[in-house]
Amino acid sequence: MKRFFLGLYLFSLSVWSFAAQTTPVPDVAPLAEGQHIVINIPQQRLFFYQDGKLQKIYLIAVGKAKTQTTLGRHKIGAKAFNPTWHIPLSIQKERGDGITSVPPGPKNPLGPVFVRLGNPSLGLGIHGTNAPSSVPGVRSHGCIRMKSPDALTFAKSVHTGAIADVSYELAALNQDSAGQLWLAVFKDPYGKNNLRKNQLKAAINSWASANNVTISAKKVNQIIQAKRGVPVCLSCSGSKNKIQGNLKSIAWNSGSHQLTLAEGGSYTPVQTPVEDEILLEGSEIEVDVDIEAELDRFQGTSVFD
Repeated sequence: MKRFFLGLYLFSLSVWSFAAQTTPVPDVAPLAEGQHIVINIPQQRLFFYQDGKLQKIYLIAVGKAKTQTTLGRHKIGAKAFNPTWHIPLSIQKERGDGITSVPPGPKNPLGPVFVRLGNPSLGLGIHGTNAPSSVPGVRSHGCIRMKSPDALTFAKSVHTGAIADVSYELAALNQDSAGQLWLAVFKDPYGKNNLRKNQLKAAINSWASANNVTISAKKVNQIIQAKRGVPVCLSCSGSKNKIQGNLKSIAWNSGSHQLTLAEGGSYTPVQTPVEDEILLEGSEIEVDVDIEAELDRFQGTSVFD
């Protein structure tokens, strides 16, 4: 019986390791060396790269339009396992019940781990949650929220000092292993309206020309307008609309039809090895949550930070 379950476990690992990567990948060049975290706000996904190769994709919840996650390049900071949530003074005053912190446990809105994102003055982190149904989504106070098992896996994999880019890519133009072209366009939660339509269409036309394929401009416009967030095949004929193998990003932001390559050479920021900074278990972490949601949580509903 033990052999049976061991075999089943190994088989499941084998299936997982050979599973196709069918999540659209944004056109953000990963660093050729070291760890690189790419967070795409409109897509509500975190992409984990190691030495330029995609290792894992996580579902995430990101900041709301009123409390946006800070865009730009950051670094991964200290980690706190089983953190204590220190309630910010403004929320303490609003509550008026004398409670200043929430200890580790099922009621803690930070979940089992908190990983600092960027300068501590930003008040940002990547952490778990006591409201797993809130992931993915656009609903936090600025932090990146993961389902707690994912947050633990991420925290144990990422290193202090790793580069983390918070990006805002409204479209992903990808090619699958069969050479078909796929386009996904996402909703615009922060109302930035920054989709480079001319570059996107130029890249599509360039790819079509290089591959001797006709792509409907009407279909492209429909996908852009619909913003459904799912990959649609632009080059498939007939009923062949299934992603084959892995999706890889096209460098469409420059109007190119080539695959997005890892950044290398002198342009790559040097990542000096840093020893992981791990705070004492139970350390207090102070980050904001929505006051209304926090009050709701203490009335028996879930908290959203």
